[in-house]
Amino acid sequence: MTPASIGVAVIGAGMVGRAHANAYRNASTVFGELPPVRLVAVADVHEPFAVDAARRYGFERAETDWRAVVDDPSIDAVSVAVANNLHREITEAALAAGKHVLCEKPLAPSVADAQAMVDAAAATDRVDAVGFTFRRSPALNAIREEIVSGRLGRVRHIAGNYWTDYGFDPQRPMSWRYQGGPGSGVLADIGSHLVDLAEFFCGPTTGVQGTAMTTLIESRPRPLGVAVGHAAGVRLSDERVPVENEDICTFTAAYEGGTLGTFSLSRVAYGHANTLRIDLFCENGSASFDMTRPAEFSIVDGTPAEPVNGARQVFIGPWHPYVARGLPMDFPTVGHGQNDFFVHQARAFLGQTAGDDALPPCPDMAHGLHNLQVLEAVVAATDKPVQL
Repeated sequence: MTPASIGVAVIGAGMVGRAHANAYRNASTVFGELPPVRLVAVADVHEPFAVDAARRYGFERAETDWRAVVDDPSIDAVSVAVANNLHREITEAALAAGKHVLCEKPLAPSVADAQAMVDAAAATDRVDAVGFTFRRSPALNAIREEIVSGRLGRVRHIAGNYWTDYGFDPQRPMSWRYQGGPGSGVLADIGSHLVDLAEFFCGPTTGVQGTAMTTLIESRPRPLGVAVGHAAGVRLSDERVPVENEDICTFTAAYEGGTLGTFSLSRVAYGHANTLRIDLFCENGSASFDMTRPAEFSIVDGTPAEPVNGARQVFIGPWHPYVARGLPMDFPTVGHGQNDFFVHQARAFLGQTAGDDALPPCPDMAHGLHNLQVLEAVVAATDKPVQL
């Protein structure tokens, strides 16, 4: 039965929490009708963040305790957008309270925690989802359609880089992102996206090998306050705290049919604020996507005559997935970006809670568990260095 309205809340008012709050505010404006969406609450332990996010995105109130969201019967759906080590407790409580839950990736800090969350979701009839937002990219979906249709054919080799520089400055303060042990750093933070997208194109991972991880910045100053996002601008103490996880990670992976993947991750790549790039080399051609130019992709195949054949740039338009009725101006060259992916994700999630299957559903928590199992395999595949 379609609900009369959907009350939503966001737990976490940091960088990704704001993205979810903005997404809920805009979800009912794209892809056709939803039941009225009520923006009920934003919760964050740091009250100024909660108050600011609630005001900016039009939510009714701010809370400093996530339990106030879980205990509110007027809230139907919740985004969990906090530090990874808090995902399990909050998600299990929200599901037990009858909420639909969209949890940020990675689903949990460990496979065991993720399994418990999957079990908790299975014990309810609520929608459980994990936030792999790049699956909502029109360009990446357009490339996938070229592969699935057979025009490009099966992927033989996928090369993926996700380079960021949020950790480049040694004076950036300690935060939860730098704690947790091997695999909980750049691999979990942004590598989870790359692992998921590789399977989006190539199918399930069948093996991992050749992992190398390193920590270049071994300590960071203790912050004297609370900061949003990647913690720039907060006052620092003179005390430095050891970094517990990796800044850089590289590895290779195998997929069914002999497909090979090669991947490179960094949070200390100076000048690369958010560079996600994927190159797909297929049986009948190749295609590439670069997040710095999110509204286009390149492709080369055997369609044009040989004298004029070569890679060509394709601008996303209404004939591609997620564009028609998914943007206020849904024609080529208008442009879109990562914030739009969150809007499209929220629209799909809320549609699922209302019984609307107009859009592909969000990956469920069982998928998030599988993603963590692959990440665990990446860590286990760390090679013993050979000294020359």
